[in-house]
Order: sequence, then C-alpha cells, then structure tokens
Amino acid sequence: MDLFEYQGKQYFARYDIPVSPGGPADTVDEAVKEAASAGYPVVVKAQVQVGGRGKAGGIKLADNETEVREHAGNILGMDIKGHVVRRLWVEAASDIDEEYYVSFTLDRSEKKHLMMLSREGGVEIEVVAEENPDAIVKLHIDPVDGLSEAIARQACINAKLPDRAINGATDILVKLYRCYDEGDCDLAEINPLILKPTGEVHALDAKVTLDGNAEFRHPEWDAFRGLTEMDDREKMAAERDLQYIGLDGTVGIIANGAGLAMSTLDVVNQVGGSAANFLDIGGGANADVMAGALEVINFDENVKSIFINIFGGITRGEEVAKGIVEAMGRVDLKAPIVIRLDGTNAEEGRQILVDAGIPEDKLRSEPTMLEAARAAVALAS
Repeated sequence: MDLFEYQGKQYFARYDIPVSPGGPADTVDEAVKEAASAGYPVVVKAQVQVGGRGKAGGIKLADNETEVREHAGNILGMDIKGHVVRRLWVEAASDIDEEYYVSFTLDRSEKKHLMMLSREGGVEIEVVAEENPDAIVKLHIDPVDGLSEAIARQACINAKLPDRAINGATDILVKLYRCYDEGDCDLAEINPLILKPTGEVHALDAKVTLDGNAEFRHPEWDAFRGLTEMDDREKMAAERDLQYIGLDGTVGIIANGAGLAMSTLDVVNQVGGSAANFLDIGGGANADVMAGALEVINFDENVKSIFINIFGGITRGEEVAKGIVEAMGRVDLKAPIVIRLDGTNAEEGRQILVDAGIPEDKLRSEPTMLEAARAAVALAS
C-alpha cells in the first residue's frame, strides 16, 4: 500500500521523526483552518501519488489567508499526470540550508535491508545515481543486527554531511530504520531531508510503501485506505480478492503463483509483446476464481488476447480446465485465449479443453510457455 505524503508524515511521527506541523484538508475552508493552526507562512501541497507536483503547480507557498484560499482553490480538482487532487496537505514552511536523501528498502539479492544516503537531495535518486553515483552511500543491514547509532553516524560521515548535520541526521536514520522495520514498510524514504539554518535536521517529505503481507499485524492501516488510488480494473480485482496490478499492454495475463506471473510478463516482453496486467490466481483455479479473473481481464479495453499460464502442483490440471470451460460459459470474452497447461494432471486437463469443443479462434492450447507467449502476442498484434 502506497501512502500519500501526509499519511507518510503521520506514520513518521509515530516514530518521533521530526516533520513540519500541518494537517490535511479536503476543502478551501479546511485549508485555511490548517494554515492558521500551523502558522504562516505555509506550504499548500497537492496529495497525489505521482512526482512532478511542483512543476505542475501543485505546491504553493502562502503568506496569508488570502493566498491560502487562492492556492487551495486552484489546486483542489487539479489533474496532475492523470491524478485528480482531492486532498491537500497544509504545513508550516521551512527555511532550508541543505537538502539530503535517505531511504530504506529490501535488497532481495543480498537478503538484507538496504539504506541509501546522499548529500544530494531534492531530486530523484535515479538521477543522482546516473549523474553522480559516488554521491550515494549504500549500506546493507542484517535484519538480525539492525542499525546502530554508531553505524548510522559513520554513514553520515561517509556521505560527507556537514558536521552540524551529523547528530540530527544520525538520529533520524536510526528512527527511520525503526519505522521501516517495526512499521513493516517495503520502502521508507525522505527526499528531501533538510538541514535548517538553526542546525535542525527535518523530514520535509515522506514516501512510504507498506508491506501488505504484514497487514494482519496492523489494524490501524485501515485508516490509510480512504484515498488509495486504484483504477477501475484494480477495484474490480480487489472486490474478487484477486492479486492484480494493471499495466498498459495488450496481452492479458492470468497465472497461478506470483513468480510464474512475473515470468509470464517477462516472456511476453521477450517475444515482443506487452502485458496488460499482472494477475495471480494463487492455488485456486476453480470456475469462480477463473470467471472472476476473466471478468477483470475482459473489462480492460486494451486487451487483445489473454494468456493463461498454469503450472499444476497442488492445483490439478483437470480442475483448471473445468474452471476455464465453465468460466467461458459465464463471461462473454472479447479477446481470444491462449493457454499453457502443465504439471499435475495436465494431460487430462488439455483433453477436457479439447472435448469442450471450444473453437480455436476462442481458445487454443500451446505446449510450452514460450510458444504460448508467441501465440498470444501474435493474436494481440
């Protein structure tokens, strides 16, 4: 779950990470109220989960109530890269001497957490990595050991932060790691982390992604769902309890297992196609699950073919085939299906599909993932 900036700052505050005083606002009057509470001057910031807010006019400085009303009125309802602004964050403006970058995420290849720290903040870390990679300090953290104050301090020194920022930055690094670890985040990022003229170090922005697998430990996360941005396909999939991520290609993907689904996206790309989605139906491929998956895929106007990639382990091939046949009777599909069915009882499953008498222009079977991908891409073209 990706949080909005204001939600990320609220999450940071639970771990005593210093953030600017402020509050969310859904109307102009609420923005004025929050500005008065935070104290002028304030910054009025659009809350959308996309970069480039400032360039689009979604972040404005206001010195008084008149300016808050003007900026809030202009920003609410604004379209920023396809994201409509429905909420603002109004916070006290900060004086800035320097801007830094810090984040924690998981490096799966190393099986450790990864901290990235740079003295060059305020821009995307990808830009820094490309233009000045030496400006980024990377530190792998064993989850058993965690991040000590001594190691955090040395990282600040290695990043060449000025002496007057070391203590404050060290403190925030330790707290941010605790937020990332105990708070079950996939990503905890501050960009920029600022140094004020007074010597204080302060989180001016917040980018937080929560690990959905840890949701059972955090009933309080329900409060973050109000403005979660999902397109219509993702909403439909969520209603059917399907693991779905919408993309912008033309080949609809259904697979059983996240790893197989990702591999399917890769092989479609490998043979010159583009995936319309990631959809993992897990271990259950009965008629209800398959019908739900096909309904979601069918809803996407961009889908020109559907690639069903099933490897039966616990899932048995004949049950998958029965589910597909029954689901096709329920859903009026606009795109043809290509299926690769392998694993447990796959031969029986393939025979069920043949016996169903479904025309080949509606459903065809291929023996391998690569051949099925080529067929699906050809149909989509």
